[in-house]
Amino acid sequence: MTIPQMNAVMLDRFGGPEELSLRAIPRPEMREHDVLIRVEYAGVGSWDAPEREGDYAGAFGVPSSFPYVLGWDAAGTVAAVGPGVDRFAVGDRVYAATTPVPRGRAYAQYAVVEAEHVAHLPERMPASQAGALAWDALTALSGVDLLDLQPGATLMVFGASGGIGHLAVQIARHRGLRVLAVASGDDGVALARRLGADASVDGRREDVMAAASAFAPEGLDAALVTVGGATAEQALRAVKDSGRIAWPYGVHPALSTSPRASVSSYNGDRSSAATDRLNAIIEAGGLQVHVDRTFPLAEAREAHLALREHYVGKLALRVA
Repeated sequence: MTIPQMNAVMLDRFGGPEELSLRAIPRPEMREHDVLIRVEYAGVGSWDAPEREGDYAGAFGVPSSFPYVLGWDAAGTVAAVGPGVDRFAVGDRVYAATTPVPRGRAYAQYAVVEAEHVAHLPERMPASQAGALAWDALTALSGVDLLDLQPGATLMVFGASGGIGHLAVQIARHRGLRVLAVASGDDGVALARRLGADASVDGRREDVMAAASAFAPEGLDAALVTVGGATAEQALRAVKDSGRIAWPYGVHPALSTSPRASVSSYNGDRSSAATDRLNAIIEAGGLQVHVDRTFPLAEAREAHLALREHYVGKLALRVA
């Protein structure tokens, strides 16, 4: 029997961008509760570089094997469903938050994802944005949910021009929060303002503490931190003692000192209930993904080189 093939970008060993290569491999096999997605766009996440270098080898309790295909975010069309799937049908437009270990693998023409981590694609969200949506948006949403702020409360989003941060700005504004965005570069400051931040400051060149004091003289109610380091830790002093700080797992460097406010570390919720909440925001017009650059699948190496450069929002691959 002939095994269906697909094009995919893969690694034969961990290393630099030069290890990425495009070739044909067997299409992934499905299980009872799986959805097979014909991928149109895949996100290029900041985490893809350390994974490419082997930092996630053996992650999730699964030994790494080659050929190894990256890719945690995807959008496209349902090509097939397992017998235990009733929420999706062939032809549905979807996006997904998958993991490449042991399956997933969105740098490819087809990706197999458990139905629980697949979501219907709202009409107002183009696939070119949705391919880079799921992981960062769900992490941003989970952080805002964790902080549990009332409308009118003040929130600092640190790293507001990055993948998680620019989505957190929009989700917070949708919830009626007042947002101080700490971004990177003139383009990052402009992006945060365009997406609805009440105030935006360049964390590399401006006095963040002064900006925070002017924004919330009695102290900020909360902060969501997507980039660690000395500037972030100094900025957290602007959060009032009774405030809260959300710190996603994987944000580095880790805190070296303890701020006065309570810090909660968390993972993004990838459940169908979480994507339903996310879709409600999208359908209300409260969310867009800023894709700085999109690369053809064959130029995945160039996309990984771009991860080393300054960009705002997200990077993506065009697969179909």
